[in-house]
Amino acid sequence: MIFSLQGIVQELTPTYAVINVNGVGYYTGISLMTSQTLKLNQETFLFIQQIIREDAHLLFGFNSRLEKEMFNLLISVNGVGAVSALILLSTLSLDEIASAILSSNSALIQKAKGIGTKTAERIIVDLKDKVQKFSNPEENISTVANNKIKEESLSALEVLGIPKRMSEKIADRMIKQNPSISVEELVKQILKNL
Repeated sequence: MIFSLQGIVQELTPTYAVINVNGVGYYTGISLMTSQTLKLNQETFLFIQQIIREDAHLLFGFNSRLEKEMFNLLISVNGVGAVSALILLSTLSLDEIASAILSSNSALIQKAKGIGTKTAERIIVDLKDKVQKFSNPEENISTVANNKIKEESLSALEVLGIPKRMSEKIADRMIKQNPSISVEELVKQILKNL
């Protein structure tokens, strides 16, 4: 089993790289996150996940052990293949994926091309207990609370006839300045700043 590769980046695209190790080029599927850390004709080190199928031996490369672990968790979910897992890792950061799973935010997971409602919900159910280490739990709790406050405030303003897109940026700025702001205070601040 190939665990890692160290060599020169011979070819590089957003979805794959060819790593030349002592004259042998290894075609490796990669995420956008890993692609951005590689440079053509430069030495690199990648953690590798090898998948052996009847018709192919596939290699997937990751610039961090955590990204490889998340990939393996994702492909352990029924209905999530290696390509879908790479697309998800290319669309969202590890922290965003973990936060979406922990807060049951299937809409965020569905932003990845090819992942539908059922698959997103299966990812959440299967991985909820396994992704804690990929994110800061205290940060998650406050982010979820802030999102709820923001949504309630924007809904209240919509009732008053103020379009969501007008007040959303102000809401984000106010929450950033005062993370423990209440719904009432946020509504007042948005109205003042419109």
